[in-house]
Amino acid sequence: MGTASLEKRYTPLVILLLVAALVVVFGLWAADQAQEDRGFSHPGAIDGQVSNERFEWKMVTTWPKNLPGLGTAAENFARYVQEMSDGRLTVHVYGAGEIVPAMEVFDAVSQHVVDAGHGAAYYWKGKVPSSVFFTGVPFGLTAQEMNGWLHFGGGLELWQEAYAPFNLVPLAGGNTGVQMAGWFNREINSIEDFEGLKMRIPGLAGEVFVAAGGTAVRIPGGELYTSMQTGVIDALEWVGPYNDLALGFHEVAKYYYYPGWHEGGSTLELIVNRESMEALPPDLRAIVKYAARAVNQEMLDEYTARNNDALRVLVDEHDVQLRRMPDDVMRALWRSSEVAMQKLVDTDPMAAKVYASYKKFYDSVRAYHHISEQAYINARDQAMDSPVE
Repeated sequence: MGTASLEKRYTPLVILLLVAALVVVFGLWAADQAQEDRGFSHPGAIDGQVSNERFEWKMVTTWPKNLPGLGTAAENFARYVQEMSDGRLTVHVYGAGEIVPAMEVFDAVSQHVVDAGHGAAYYWKGKVPSSVFFTGVPFGLTAQEMNGWLHFGGGLELWQEAYAPFNLVPLAGGNTGVQMAGWFNREINSIEDFEGLKMRIPGLAGEVFVAAGGTAVRIPGGELYTSMQTGVIDALEWVGPYNDLALGFHEVAKYYYYPGWHEGGSTLELIVNRESMEALPPDLRAIVKYAARAVNQEMLDEYTARNNDALRVLVDEHDVQLRRMPDDVMRALWRSSEVAMQKLVDTDPMAAKVYASYKKFYDSVRAYHHISEQAYINARDQAMDSPVE
């Protein structure tokens, strides 16, 4: 058989094979492109290269290990990161005092002694005066409002700017909702009853309390019971019934006051050392971000579900005397808070910048909540409490 005959016989077959190969190659390319368009790149892909590198972080907290709500939030964050990263990022959590004391968490993360921390921003008021806005200020935003300001009102960007000089990346890492006004060993009938009172109360609220005649003391949560028991302090604010019952404050104080004028929606923080964050590939950085976001909402859900049951135990089983702060006391505290706020913004440029954003959002959301959240709760209570005719 001649060459011409061979070419005539096999040319169609060769063409078919080439076409089939091109179809397969094009199909694989199209599938890969479609995955990229939908955001389904390889978990460890960086600039087209696949990374299977594993990372281990140390996280320190300002809370006792596994304290309900506050302490378990850090543990939950670590678990979510572990699960979502398939073990590529492991976070080891240490309670207050296990590596550093509670009030040294900020410095430990800033100086890269550890990779991350969990606490409350207003603990660092002496280092970053504007930090008080990122936890809570007297008569300020509620939890729902804080989340709105941070994530959609420019608050988080300002928080990042305030912490940038300290090599820190802050994220919202929980919220307790409205707190209680605190535990007292005497009744509060007027603003004069604060005179000479030593109270554990941090942040800007501490300055308000001092203006009212008291002495503000900063003490970590793990030391509060003993401090109250031994008379180091006469009063304390912590969080609310869920945590306060767990720490046994009903054993060392009789009167439990509400509402928490000083913290209407206390945000907790998750801080990450910038070098530790930037060492992660993009997908792990995203996992850190969204695990924090999940924990932020989850903590609020937990307190909402647990606080009332704990309050019933405190009142019904432990004879705690539940008291409402008198109206004239609340008005006096409001006036003092306005003075303290003005002093803060007058003495710190960053605080003034944050306050401008905070106040703009505050005025707007407060106006809307008058005819939404607040109006609904008032109407609900009125309808349910009205006598049936």
